[in-house]
Amino acid sequence: MTDRLARLARSWDEAAEGYETYFVPRFAPWVRAAVDELDDVPEGPILVPCCGTFPELALLAPRLPGRRIAGIDLSAGMVRLARLRAAGNPLVEVVQGNAMTLDPAWSAAAVVSVFGLQQLPDPATAIRSWYDVLRPGGRLCVVYWPGNIEDTGPFALLDKVIDAGRDNSWEDDLIPALDGAVIERDVHLSFPMTHPGAAEYFDAANHAGPMRALALARGDDYIAELRAKYLAEAPDGEWTHHPRARLISVRKQLSRAAGAPPTS
Repeated sequence: MTDRLARLARSWDEAAEGYETYFVPRFAPWVRAAVDELDDVPEGPILVPCCGTFPELALLAPRLPGRRIAGIDLSAGMVRLARLRAAGNPLVEVVQGNAMTLDPAWSAAAVVSVFGLQQLPDPATAIRSWYDVLRPGGRLCVVYWPGNIEDTGPFALLDKVIDAGRDNSWEDDLIPALDGAVIERDVHLSFPMTHPGAAEYFDAANHAGPMRALALARGDDYIAELRAKYLAEAPDGEWTHHPRARLISVRKQLSRAAGAPPTS
């Protein structure tokens, strides 16, 4: 697992600048949907594990004014850009570290994470850790790419040409891992996403997205062969699709002893 995390961190270090430019604007509707779940949360800090370049911050700060907000990410490259986004706000900090397990001492009012869970070595352990840091009445909202993102489109074609035989059974472990939580929403959300063309999307996925780790593991020749296969099957011109992400929103029950969420 240590080697995998190191490769994951390096891949996102290399991808950070391009991710901010290419993917952050395209992922914005899902980020907004996640932040919109954070209604009626107790006092306390807001945590964003796997924050990447921290696009959640622009929505969290005005929605929950006066709160301490912390982003956590493994990648030094992502953390650098996240800190630029947070510059000038004394209530915001960005921590470089493994976001898969969070220190319960955070005692968070809310945890929100968008498109980080599916990259982690053990998503069920991660989502339980994120839930466990909540104080009573706190809310966890996670958005991630499931195994079946779309039936056709650039994401589906990439899965087809890679043909990695991915095991998506980990998804079945997520809700059981949240034993004791109040599941308030568990839905799939689809929004339109447009790419200038197949080549532009493939190159973004390779240099600024989740393929970077694969490229580091398999090398440039493998990626060149993959690119040729991809473009041979892809349509010409601008490409719009409607990928599906899964949103899970849960709340931690109030302590019977306390009867109400604690204040910070």
